[in-house]
Amino acid sequence: MTDVVSPPHATTTRALALAMLVLSGLQLMVVLDGTVANLALAPLQSELGLSDAGRNWVLTSYALAFGGLMLLGGRLGDSYGRKRMFIGGVALFTVASLLCGLATGEAMLIAARALQGVGAAVASPTALALVATTFAAGPARNRAIAVFAAMTGVGSIAGLILGGALTQVSWRWIFLINVPIGVLIVVLAVVSLRETAAERLTLDVPGAVLATIGCTGLVFGLTEGPELGWGSPAVIGALGGGAVMLGIFLLVERRAANPLLPFVLFRNTDRVATFVSIFFAGAVMFSLAAFVALFVQDILGYTPLQAGLAFVPFAFGLGAAAAVSSRVVARVQPRWLVVTGSIIMTVSLLVGSTMDQYVSYFPTLFVLVLVVGFGVGLAVVPLPLCAIAGVGQHEIGPLSAIAQVAQTLGGPVGLGVIGAMATSRTMSLGGTSGAVADMSAVELAAQGEGYMFALVGCAVCAVIAGIAALFIGFTPEQVAQGQEAEKAAQSA
Repeated sequence: MTDVVSPPHATTTRALALAMLVLSGLQLMVVLDGTVANLALAPLQSELGLSDAGRNWVLTSYALAFGGLMLLGGRLGDSYGRKRMFIGGVALFTVASLLCGLATGEAMLIAARALQGVGAAVASPTALALVATTFAAGPARNRAIAVFAAMTGVGSIAGLILGGALTQVSWRWIFLINVPIGVLIVVLAVVSLRETAAERLTLDVPGAVLATIGCTGLVFGLTEGPELGWGSPAVIGALGGGAVMLGIFLLVERRAANPLLPFVLFRNTDRVATFVSIFFAGAVMFSLAAFVALFVQDILGYTPLQAGLAFVPFAFGLGAAAAVSSRVVARVQPRWLVVTGSIIMTVSLLVGSTMDQYVSYFPTLFVLVLVVGFGVGLAVVPLPLCAIAGVGQHEIGPLSAIAQVAQTLGGPVGLGVIGAMATSRTMSLGGTSGAVADMSAVELAAQGEGYMFALVGCAVCAVIAGIAALFIGFTPEQVAQGQEAEKAAQSA
């Protein structure tokens, strides 16, 4: 049953330009938000007096809500109309950004960040789907998809520079800047986007809620364990409850009429290995960005803007590796690219873990940031292609979405484990939790040791991602077939 009939594609240049501005603007805003938050962690912790666990929750609350509800967000657009849900998601993200910028304490900020994640989970997948219904198949849609995808790269680099500059004024501006942008996107979306047909599908709300609560429970237990104590009833209850919720989630998915996680997609062991590798690669990227940003600001004394500029070589290293990987993947088994990237990441992260407060940016930190970026790019580019290798057009969407969810959820889960390692290391050396401005020289040195020990945790995740990649048996021909199927699906 459909209750809205999709009108024809937009045809005028002005209509197409406005639609592209709206859709790419949302993608840019979401990517920027993920990048700039890392640079704000140090000043944010100092001003609000957050514990180390609370500081990590600023990142994980957003990522858990975003990753856990992303698949449901896409289904909501199919069920109730993509334009309607897109506008609702952007509006929610905008209101949540305002609440983040006005936060007066840890609880308010973390709750607002989670609300931001919910808004992004609805708006982001719906935005990509709207590209297909707004732009006619062929060159127009291909250009739109290219621009939409490019916003991820642009947002990553712009976020480092803009986020650093805004944080230098006040961390609140990294959230408040979203308010006028979000309002503009909503207004232009009402004018330029066309509503799509709404299909009354059975929504797997229980599955989405169980998965999100389960992951949140595990991350809470891992994050709070070092400070509350691993024998604390709250920690034990969170870990046990999270595991139970995820177990119930698997049972629900087996019986759901329209499951978020169709188990038929996991019958291929090559694909399962791909998702495992994606998950741990996501953990590396998410955790690495957080702890290096903290290290250069808290230990080396960089300003937020200097920290942002210091990370720019990472983006260039990643881009160079992506260019190499995208060309070679059609001639070499993709697992060898992933394994090579994992080895580069592991070695460079272990070398980086030996840094202390006396390290210089040139050449040591500069080279490490560049090399790690190259390793990440070499590993992560082939993985989404492996996720869709050897499948037909109708399976491209679900598999791509699951791959994105695996990467998004790998971040907060990885940060929970690695953050626990870092905090435990700091405590064992006589350190303490909280803002570095209140620490003695001994406590500050212990804090730096903890930050660098986090890189060892990242290296372990890189090793696991590489080992999982060894079990990916897709051939270059299957990857090429997946690429062609993806292009066909986009132009259909």
